[in-house]
Amino acid sequence: MQNWYNIFPKNTGLSIYIWIIFCLLPFYFIFRLSTALETIFGFIMILIFFLAYRLSFIKDGWLVYLWVSLKMTISIGMTLFYGYVYFALFLAFFIGNIQSKIGFIVLYIVHLITTIMAVCFSFFTQNDLFFAQFPFIIISVIGVILLPITTYHRNKREKLEGQLEDANKKISELMVIEERQRIARDLHDTLGQKLSLIGLKSDLARKLIEINPESAKVELLDINQTARTALKEVREMVSDMRGAKLEDELIHIEQILKAAKIDLEIEGSAMLSNTPLLVENVISMCLKEAITNVVKHSKATSCKVFIQESSDELQLLVQDNGIGSDDTGSFHGNGIRGMRERLEFVNGSLDILFSEGTTLDIRVQKIIKQTSRGE
Repeated sequence: MQNWYNIFPKNTGLSIYIWIIFCLLPFYFIFRLSTALETIFGFIMILIFFLAYRLSFIKDGWLVYLWVSLKMTISIGMTLFYGYVYFALFLAFFIGNIQSKIGFIVLYIVHLITTIMAVCFSFFTQNDLFFAQFPFIIISVIGVILLPITTYHRNKREKLEGQLEDANKKISELMVIEERQRIARDLHDTLGQKLSLIGLKSDLARKLIEINPESAKVELLDINQTARTALKEVREMVSDMRGAKLEDELIHIEQILKAAKIDLEIEGSAMLSNTPLLVENVISMCLKEAITNVVKHSKATSCKVFIQESSDELQLLVQDNGIGSDDTGSFHGNGIRGMRERLEFVNGSLDILFSEGTTLDIRVQKIIKQTSRGE
């Protein structure tokens, strides 16, 4: 339920000043048409109604329905005896804030039926003042019909938007953690082996420098070359961390496949319009890894890349006419595992098909909320 101080409904299409008038109008009806006893009784009913209205917002469980029942009774009484029907609008707004679906439906039906019956009966018992309000009474009945439904669905939408925002924050936190783990894993894979090799060769060169200086020089040259290779790989890794655009990656793989004498065919556009940058970066890295497998393991002569973007999904197909099997074990290595891990954190999937070659089917659902591609 909303806070008790939301006595004036919001986002209903009516100004707050109109709701203030609805709060003051019953006093006009009471003092204008009633005897002293009826005036006192009506005044007490108004105070009880607003007290029950406040308590309805701050209570939970069955007490809520108790106060709503009391408000319905007062609203019916004010309609029948004083010709004041507008308390039904306050009830309509409150019922729209009921979170239980069954409770909402029951209260909505009961309130609608009792309001219509009270209005119809009042046409036969009230004086000319009730007939003078006829257009406003019709509007009130329409409000009783529509206001609970619109309020209920608006609150439900806001709740879902809040859950989606929380989910997006959680996804962002998970992606940060995953990216840190990926950086640590890439650094370990890139530098760990080579630094170990440099350490071993340094120990060997130190032992050989007096016994066999020529061999020591060879080891030192190997150390130098290993260090340069490690530095190059680190630079490439840092370049990948900066983010890769799909259109840039297509140019890169075209050069690689051309050097490997593999024909390339591209279908679809790499100019993505509704895809978050994170998803595009992941797709680009997956494409790079897929083409690396094609060049190293497929023995293919042609490769086809198919890109299809829809409102809720991005699909990337990489198909070659190579050996079409996993005899080399290339689809169980670190590359494919890394692709699956990256896709998992953007709600993506990877399927591998072996038929007249090999096809990698990469799909990513667009669930990550992003207001612009610059974020």
